[in-house]
Amino acid sequence: MSIRWSALKVSEAMDKVEYQVNLAEVFLPEARSIASQVRQVDNLPGYLDDRLCRLIFTIERLDEVKAAIESVRKSIPDGAIEAERKRLRRGSQQSLIPGPLGQPRGRPGQGQV
Repeated sequence: MSIRWSALKVSEAMDKVEYQVNLAEVFLPEARSIASQVRQVDNLPGYLDDRLCRLIFTIERLDEVKAAIESVRKSIPDGAIEAERKRLRRGSQQSLIPGPLGQPRGRPGQGQV
């Protein structure tokens, strides 16, 4: 059974998402460090400390982002990407095979003169 959505587009989008996540990954340790330092501000209210802890926790969950990307990839049916690539390589050409009685295909009455 063929799928109606583009497995290739989904796969390519996940490649782009993963690329962006990998670019961001370089900066996350510094972001975590800065957020941790802010927690040391004198008289910091507890509600801000809670939010900073949540921020640090979220930064540390990068592996979950990567796992989510992989989960999307694994959800694409086996062979769907390659089948779509083959279909795109073949393209969509009009048939050059003549119609009945040697007439070109087309609407009735519109043969060559």
